[in-house]
Parts: sequence; C-alpha cells; structure tokens
Amino acid sequence: MSQDDTVRRDSPPTDTGRDHANRSGDGLDLDSSLGYLLKQAASVLHVAMDAVLRPLGMTITQYACLELLAQRPGLSNSELARGTFVTRQSMNTLLHAMERDGLVTRPDRPPVGRILPTELTAPGRQQLAIASAAVKAVEHRMRSGLDANQQVQLEQLLTNCMESLGSATSDLQ
Repeated sequence: MSQDDTVRRDSPPTDTGRDHANRSGDGLDLDSSLGYLLKQAASVLHVAMDAVLRPLGMTITQYACLELLAQRPGLSNSELARGTFVTRQSMNTLLHAMERDGLVTRPDRPPVGRILPTELTAPGRQQLAIASAAVKAVEHRMRSGLDANQQVQLEQLLTNCMESLGSATSDLQ
C-alpha cells in the first residue's frame, strides 16, 4: 500500500469539495460542528496519551484505572468500569492482569455483599506517578496555545456543555 492510500485514523478525511448535504444545508458543517470538533480533539488526545503511555507498558484504560483508585480507593469493578468507559467484563479482565502484575490488590472474598474493593499497591502508586507525569506533559502541550484566561474559559465552557447535556438527558427520562 502506498502512502497515498494510507488514511490516518486520528485525522479526518480531507476533501476539498463539500458533500451534497452540506451544500444544500441538510447536513452538519463538519468544520463548525461542535460534536465533530470534540471528537477530533478527543481522538488526537487519545493518540498523544497512547504515545506516552505505551513505552511505560500501559494503556489509557490502565492509567485511568490507577488514577481513579488513587483518588477513590476501594472502588468496585463496576465503578471502575463506569469511570474508565469500558464494560464490567473488560474491567474485570484488566483488574486480574493488574493484580497479577502487582499494581492493585483485591480481597479474596468480599468484605460486605459481593463487591471486591480494589486498592493500589506501592508498585501501582509508583507506576501511576510515572504515568501521571507523562499525561500531564501531554495536557500541558495541549493547552500550550492558550493563555491562562482561555484555559479557565475552556474548562468552564466544556463543563457547561456537559451539564447542559446531562440535564437534557435527565429531562428525557
């Protein structure tokens, strides 16, 4: 396959012409669609985080799991799955691997009910410290084109967008 035939997954297709829907006004203008821009930004961020975590032998989901456990020790498999946007089954597999690698620990039996609370181990905290530094560098690079006021404003705007969709979703239920 030649370079011309290769399309990067993290870049949107470049098309000098507009499709029929955009010309007629029936579809989204992808250049100004907030959802599309957010998806592109998330994709680029994902690629950058993967690039710094992979040499550490970690995935983004593993990093997110360790970060959640550092901030909220004792989370269950289900809580970790929700927090890292994966299925409970995927999280269970991940936790078994992280437990085998000595990064987390879980009791053999649930202390109460059926929940096995997960805790970071000392090696898990060390791995997290290294990974957190790498991810912070990516986030710093991502914000580097914004001044301090723009950074605060962006954070507030994204929070407002999430809250608006969250309240709209709860209104539908």
